[in-house]
Amino acid sequence: MNVYENCPTYENDEFIIRLTIERDIADLLKVYSDEKALPLFNSDNCHGDDFHYTTLERMRQAFEFWEEAYRNGWFVRWSVVDKSTNEAVGTIEEFHRDAGDHFDHCGLLRLDLRSDYEVADKIASILSLIVPPSFDLFGCKMVATKAPAAATERIKALTSLGFTPSDKPLVGHDGTKYYAYYELNK
Repeated sequence: MNVYENCPTYENDEFIIRLTIERDIADLLKVYSDEKALPLFNSDNCHGDDFHYTTLERMRQAFEFWEEAYRNGWFVRWSVVDKSTNEAVGTIEEFHRDAGDHFDHCGLLRLDLRSDYEVADKIASILSLIVPPSFDLFGCKMVATKAPAAATERIKALTSLGFTPSDKPLVGHDGTKYYAYYELNK
């Protein structure tokens, strides 16, 4: 399956993960304007974007870029929808990363959630939907994601799913070294 031709949807009792759509913009503004969530977003190697959006216009611009990225095969941006409220409460970005470092040929996953969803069991529920198919979707033997030390609930969720901390840096396009990554090998 080519994820850029046919983007799958995943769901369990709590959440639906599906390609981000335009009607998610207002919900996602609540995520990307959430001051408590901001320190947990992974903006490593993102050309200076810190993902702090405070207007609908800026959120719309981000959404339009995500659509372009998907059309061009750069990355997939899924919305995380809470089934009990039908609200988009976060996003997952994932892509196959080719680089000359430890994280070469890995599925790099970025999870951005509203701060009230930054709870270990919710995170584990969300990640349990997307991580298993990631190996095939992105043709990789490792899935990696960032979890800074302050992300204690996220770290609990990751370790419960078998992720281990890496002492290796992710090296950015400009040579910057980024740390605090967790990895799961197939």
